[in-house]
Amino acid sequence: MSLPKPILSLDKITKSFSGVQVLHGISVEVQPGEVMGILGENGAGKSTLLKIISGIYQRSSGQVLVNGKAVEINSPADAKALGIAMIPQEFNLIASLSVFENIFLGQELKGSLFLNKKAMRQRTLQLLSLLETDLSPDALIEALSVAEKQMVEIAKALVNDARILIMDEPTTVLTSQEVTVLFKLIDKLKAQGVTILFISHKLKEVKQLCDRLIILRDGALISVDQVSDIDEQDMAKKMVGRELNQVFPPRSKVQSKVALKVDDLNVKNLLKQISFEVRQGEVLGFAGLIGSGRTETAEAIMGLRRRQSGKIFIHQQSVTIHNIKDAVKHGLAYLSEDRQGCGLTMSFNLPENISLISLGNYCKGLINHGKARQQAQQYVRKFDIKAASLDTELLYLSGGNQQKVYLSKWMDTQPQILILDEPTRGVDVNTKKEIYHFIQSMTEQGLAVVVISSDMEELIGLAHRVLVMREGQIQGELREQEINEQQIMFLAAGLQSQATPVSTPMQESPQ
Repeated sequence: MSLPKPILSLDKITKSFSGVQVLHGISVEVQPGEVMGILGENGAGKSTLLKIISGIYQRSSGQVLVNGKAVEINSPADAKALGIAMIPQEFNLIASLSVFENIFLGQELKGSLFLNKKAMRQRTLQLLSLLETDLSPDALIEALSVAEKQMVEIAKALVNDARILIMDEPTTVLTSQEVTVLFKLIDKLKAQGVTILFISHKLKEVKQLCDRLIILRDGALISVDQVSDIDEQDMAKKMVGRELNQVFPPRSKVQSKVALKVDDLNVKNLLKQISFEVRQGEVLGFAGLIGSGRTETAEAIMGLRRRQSGKIFIHQQSVTIHNIKDAVKHGLAYLSEDRQGCGLTMSFNLPENISLISLGNYCKGLINHGKARQQAQQYVRKFDIKAASLDTELLYLSGGNQQKVYLSKWMDTQPQILILDEPTRGVDVNTKKEIYHFIQSMTEQGLAVVVISSDMEELIGLAHRVLVMREGQIQGELREQEINEQQIMFLAAGLQSQATPVSTPMQESPQ
């Protein structure tokens, strides 16, 4: 029995930026109704390849064929005309517009004289219903959570009934329930003959969802495998080109000194009676469903949200924090979950981004650009940041390398307390390992680290203690053997509650 004609063929695709070749002759065929996984470390070329297919980048050489015919895809509009849509890793939404206005931006439905807003709202409701989310079509993007913005991006891609749907890390900010809904939707689309190109760093997802798998390394095609023929260990090995030893490092020894104490923190309609301590050398995890108040707690500590009441103590001294400047002065650093929206300036180069908060260290009347570049080069070596040069704009770096620049930016403030919100969102398994070992090295130096994460495996592997939040309150605290998926989910879902002994001395917990 002969295979159907491929819906998409890539023939010897190459791509170069500023003379640096990042894709080396990629050739692959994708069948109609297939879910094709695309794996590789950050910087392997995954997003570049998909941006060529979706018209954001133009190939340097090679051919793209759709239904057997060579095509020119010079813009996203060209891709859309060919039935290709992309859900990007980083959001491409206009904050001041509503959900339905973003979904139909540039392709508005028109009545006889004016825009047919009623029809656009109705179609948006249908798409949101398909995604099982109760978002209003009239909600402003700027008021949405990161997970809700992701749902809007998915709805945007579905509005035109695309035949080839590209998903770049669509699950990194979704809860397990939202991921289940998305996977059901992918099964429906597949049954309708829609082809899915699916990038994910979550190997379990790839194993569960995909039919075949492309693995890229350093811009070259390493293999095309049937997912049924390859296990997660083999996937990781092919991605990094070697055996991947233990991802999580041993936990540091927790010191007795309290670095950060939060006492009875309240934020109107968001947080109620938040109290906890984190000691030097400790990793304190925060778990909970989207909207449980984890990010809002971090923002309130950093002065990004106005507190109704509550006290913050740094090294046993009561401090007043009204804004980020105050927080930095007291040794706090905050890596937010939305690195492009809140953390990095994509049109700036590496030194400009890294020195953004700590600019005063480089100024004596004028900015000492040489010193800033020298310091940036040290971070490039320390974090193994892959960039063509220090002058490369952040826009052209992979997600994992952007995250390393973001870490560098905060480490340049010489913090004593690190608050990391989804620190490994959208990064590959090897970069995750590097970030975990960096966290461990910071705790070895006596820093206190708070990790907010939706990745339960991450919390189980890193944290000495985990606080589980629900509806703006701390639902319970887990330690040592108590830190497991079942206990976290029971507390997060409100199936059990627990007195929270946040102020009692903890036992040292070596791994």
